[in-house]
Amino acid sequence: MLLVNCPYCGARPEIEFRCGGEAHIARPVQPSALDDEAWAEHLYFRTNPKGTHAERWLHVHGCGRWFNALRDTVSDAFTASYTMGEQRPDAGKEGE
Repeated sequence: MLLVNCPYCGARPEIEFRCGGEAHIARPVQPSALDDEAWAEHLYFRTNPKGTHAERWLHVHGCGRWFNALRDTVSDAFTASYTMGEQRPDAGKEGE
């Protein structure tokens, strides 16, 4: 069983969580200025890296809080978890 480390509750089984997609996606500053193509890109186009990927997770069957986590898309292993608003732990590393 895969364990996910909730920054509020600690390590719990993966069945307690739901993935909310890619983390650190900023909303457009002026949404009304975007055309349909730009909105489609903002809403539907995401990175799909091989390796470390930042994702949002919800602890559905626990504290009910959202947090961010770094997960390796090759091994499916979680390497870090951190609260919303906190900087990505490996920010600034080469290749990220």
